[in-house]
Amino acid sequence: MASQSREPLDPALRARLLQEAKTPWRGLRRGLWLAFTASAAVGLATMAMRASVGDAVALSDLGIQVGALVLFGGLLWRDRNPSVDDSSV
Repeated sequence: MASQSREPLDPALRARLLQEAKTPWRGLRRGLWLAFTASAAVGLATMAMRASVGDAVALSDLGIQVGALVLFGGLLWRDRNPSVDDSSV
């Protein structure tokens, strides 16, 4: 059999693969959190515009939109890049 030579893995690629192994599906999660946060913000802005022209907005609906904005914004903030956090402290 022929001897298989193992070439060393590029350090940048290795670091990227190790990071992906630690936080799988991170890009997809962040995309979903961003989409849900934007959706809640648009819904809240729509309710605010409706209220500003005098239409009745149910308090429960407003609470759901504010809760969604806080929840998904918090999840987006929590799922941020840890290397960025270390440099800002």
